[in-house]
Amino acid sequence: MSGLAVSAFGPADAGPALLAIHGITANGLSWQRVAAHLPQDRLLAPDLRGRGRSNDLPGPYGLRQHALDLAAVLDADGGGARIVLGHSMGAFVAVALAAARPDLVARLVLVDGGFPLALPAGATSAEDLDIAALLGPAAQRLSMEFADDEAYLGFWRQHPAFVRDWSPAVEDYARYDLDGEPPHRRPSTVADAMLQDGAELYGPGWYLDALRSLRMPVTVLRAPRGLTDAEPLYPAGALEAFRALVPQLAIVEVDDVNHYTILFADRGASRVAAAIASAPEISAKEST
Repeated sequence: MSGLAVSAFGPADAGPALLAIHGITANGLSWQRVAAHLPQDRLLAPDLRGRGRSNDLPGPYGLRQHALDLAAVLDADGGGARIVLGHSMGAFVAVALAAARPDLVARLVLVDGGFPLALPAGATSAEDLDIAALLGPAAQRLSMEFADDEAYLGFWRQHPAFVRDWSPAVEDYARYDLDGEPPHRRPSTVADAMLQDGAELYGPGWYLDALRSLRMPVTVLRAPRGLTDAEPLYPAGALEAFRALVPQLAIVEVDDVNHYTILFADRGASRVAAAIASAPEISAKEST
């Protein structure tokens, strides 16, 4: 067993569950709105090692360790191939899982992640990067304490990604994220987990080999705005180049969302749910 905490959505008797993998400082409740658009499906959304209710699991971290943990979750759920979703860093974990255990993955649906990020100007390798600075407020909060839940909700309400899109789903996610007791409430993500995982998002050789090995259908959805509602994680057109590694790649453009609201806002979550239903039929050349 992996020992991961798992949020489960949908009917318990719905058959093989979808697996949904959250982002680098997130938790399983980030998939709540997507699950709401898939009421007939069972969806398992674990908290990755070092996050949420799994934050007491020790390192090492890294994409391949997360893939091992998630393989254990699926084996315990009966095994067999099923749809695997990943958001942001979770999309990279989904690729690592599919490469290591293709018997567990029928399709991949990657949400604004999963393909190597471009190094910022002046950086020659991932070792040159300040991962926390690149992630902005989501990483900065890990060094902060909050007097109570309301103080933490206030932090998220001011986050540029949610200023126009606050919702009960964001509030549930934020409340679940808190650890500790008042007045020393703190986010649950272990900073070392964030740093170790973040260093693997820029295309190490083993990861490029993992992408090349994929044989199942792969859909990626792109948000036109990024972590702070500004520059996107992937510039327009950038994902097209990855068809050299993944020829079966289908690219879906999602309008009027950022890196977070592609999951948390209904206009984004509904597109993710639709991609799950339509993934096998989407042409590799389609971009909608």
